[in-house]
Amino acid sequence: MLLMLLGLSAIEPQPPASALITRRSTLTGKVLLGAGLVPALFSPEQAASSLVSPPASLVLPPIGVGAWAWGDSLFWGYDSKNDAQLQELFEYVSSTPNAFFDTAEVYGFGRSETLIGDFERRSGRRVSVASKFAALPWRTSRQDVVKACEASLRRMKRGSMELYQIHFPNAWANAAYWDGLADCYDKGLVQNVGVSNYGADAVNAVSEVLSARGIPLFSNQIQYSLLYPYANQNGLKQRCDELGVKILAYSPLGLGLLSGKYSKDRLPTGPRAQLATAFFTDNEAGANQLVEEVKKVADNHGGTPSQVAINWCIAKGTTPIPGSRSLRQAKDNLGALSWKLDASEVASLDAAAARIKPLVAASPFPAKDVFTGLKMFDS
Repeated sequence: MLLMLLGLSAIEPQPPASALITRRSTLTGKVLLGAGLVPALFSPEQAASSLVSPPASLVLPPIGVGAWAWGDSLFWGYDSKNDAQLQELFEYVSSTPNAFFDTAEVYGFGRSETLIGDFERRSGRRVSVASKFAALPWRTSRQDVVKACEASLRRMKRGSMELYQIHFPNAWANAAYWDGLADCYDKGLVQNVGVSNYGADAVNAVSEVLSARGIPLFSNQIQYSLLYPYANQNGLKQRCDELGVKILAYSPLGLGLLSGKYSKDRLPTGPRAQLATAFFTDNEAGANQLVEEVKKVADNHGGTPSQVAINWCIAKGTTPIPGSRSLRQAKDNLGALSWKLDASEVASLDAAAARIKPLVAASPFPAKDVFTGLKMFDS
């Protein structure tokens, strides 16, 4: 995992220096940001006046859209000059059944949420939106969850959202966050609640706490792809399936490494270059076999490598939420719905993926709650 110091000017008090150390998974690049978030932009009254009528309930589509890159200049090189492309993408996807966008308060320091809210109002189409609470070390109370949820809604100029999730486990205060999720649900701020990057034991624990208040745990958003299939092996996927908890698969394209665009001699720029080097060089034999198998399956269906990676996630019973930054990418991703993998293709892809060495040597998130001893992360 990569360690970095990230200082932000914020409306919240600055935490101790030790809390500014942030974790980034070398596979996901998801940042645990080290300061407060952007201030709320709108009052509740302004938000209520701009609402589009919400859908009756959350029905997940086969494929959602991950909006991490919308506003993230650090990892994805976001430039506001490209906002028109994002709006074009939004308008296309929002015209499809049960359109679903996943964002978070830390994506672009709130910019991703703001863009989704702006695009929603301009298009006049209400989509299903999931956002996430950043479990930062100095956030230790249930009220922190509620306040963060309200701030996210103000940025989106909404009165409620379809799904609110705990973004990642903390080393403490996890049970307080679960109470905060339930409070958001009871206040009508959210229609469903979920978690992200939780292991099997943690999913079981939060499900029990929420059930005691009559609230189901809707989902667990985890890293899940042919490059990161470990939830199949460590019991996490089985536990989620047993509990009826839906799995949202983030980074289903392995940060683009499964898209067919990159190779040992053609690496992505920015932080992903280190990851790509580890995949194509340190795992050269296995990487070549997996890339070749993905291409073979794509050719069999007249599809693309990205569609193979997405369809593998769908075949495993998950809802992939690949990131998209252009209309072309969105159309290619949704094109996966025009065909399906058969059982033999799933098996051949599984076998090729099994030859890949893990690209992440250590957990990017706290493994346990230091006070309760509960195992929080194992995928």
